[in-house]
Amino acid sequence: MNVVIIEDEDRTARQLERMLKKYDPAIHVLVQLPSVQEAVAWLSQNPLPDLAFMDIHLEDGLAFRIFELMQLTIPVIFTTAYDEYMIKAFKVNSVDYLLKPVDYDELVAALNKFKILRSSPALPDLNQILALMQKPKSADFKERFMISIGAKIRSVEVGDIAYFYSEDKATFLLTKEGHLLPVEYSLDQLVTLLDPSVFFRVNRQFLVSRPAIQTIHVYSAGKLKLELQPSSRQEVLVSLSRIAEFKDWLGR
Repeated sequence: MNVVIIEDEDRTARQLERMLKKYDPAIHVLVQLPSVQEAVAWLSQNPLPDLAFMDIHLEDGLAFRIFELMQLTIPVIFTTAYDEYMIKAFKVNSVDYLLKPVDYDELVAALNKFKILRSSPALPDLNQILALMQKPKSADFKERFMISIGAKIRSVEVGDIAYFYSEDKATFLLTKEGHLLPVEYSLDQLVTLLDPSVFFRVNRQFLVSRPAIQTIHVYSAGKLKLELQPSSRQEVLVSLSRIAEFKDWLGR
């Protein structure tokens, strides 16, 4: 079976490929595509694969833009850290919708479902989808992180964290007191572990807490720049594709 992975984080794509090989060593990952533009170009110029794995938030916008730019007929399994796009996903060629970090057993179930649909095409089980959407969300968000520093382990309460950021394929947290510490989670994983009413992923590099946002600067074309406390060495801009969600989050 030939598949493509449309994902803008290399580590996540490699992990997904390893799980696919574990499921079936004969699966061939043809290419990893990090953006809408590259996905449209590749899919337009190459024989279509049997299946696509597709993150929703890509480098240059939402993956649904791919379906707007071309007639894409291959089945898709969405892999994303966000669950608010479930309805929209099932309006396109979606086989399943997996939340990151992807659980291997859930991946196996999705692939088995794909095989069944391919051998005997059928409509998605809408009752099952609605039941999943109506299932109460767990409120068991992470309350602290255990950080290894040399031979010591330090406990950091989530309430003491200003923001997380990624740099050079590593993830760090910055406390409200300005202490910089490494964490063993990717930002994709952290999004699922933290209370979304407190933390928001403003772009690929930053996941910020509401109290850390001191000032918001509005540029032309609606671009937003954040001043954080403690201040960041990097410029913190809200991704264009996330501005509407960000404003809605601030207003809650």
